[in-house]
Amino acid sequence: MIKQSAGLLVFRRLNDGLELLLVHPAGPIYGHKDKWSIPKGELDDGEDHLSAAYREFFEEVGIQPPAGDLIELGHSKQTNGKLNYIWAIESDLDISNFSCNTFSMEWPPRSGMVQEFPENDRAAWFDATTAQQKIFASQTVFVERLVERLGGGYSPIGVASVPGVARVMAAQPVSRSRSAAS
Repeated sequence: MIKQSAGLLVFRRLNDGLELLLVHPAGPIYGHKDKWSIPKGELDDGEDHLSAAYREFFEEVGIQPPAGDLIELGHSKQTNGKLNYIWAIESDLDISNFSCNTFSMEWPPRSGMVQEFPENDRAAWFDATTAQQKIFASQTVFVERLVERLGGGYSPIGVASVPGVARVMAAQPVSRSRSAAS
């Protein structure tokens, strides 16, 4: 069976620009790389995609998902065959209380030692152009689809150019734990 993930891409309009909320994967594999992701994760058994998207957002950001109208961005396949289903929602979400789940994995490989790591170590707002550069390649299609659905009417804003916009928050791991499969 094909693995499936679901997530929420939160966006906001600021100074006539579009910004996207992304998370930075932690742990020994991605923690040192400048790759970011839409908050998302695998569906639990019997769970529908949208419920999983809301649950995963809370687990990966530690903040209740915002209320509002959803924009369905469809699905896309990762190189490993997993299908990602993503919805967008507009909200100027305060990420100052960012926290996330932890996961356990054998590390170093073949060592027999299991260690626990936060799923994500940061959350930040990025303009659409920067998000396209930082996000995993398999997720760029969702940024493209969002910009298209919003009519392309955005002016990219560099996060360093607007005071207070580059609010990158460090993770405070929460007690919920999941396996490395998410």
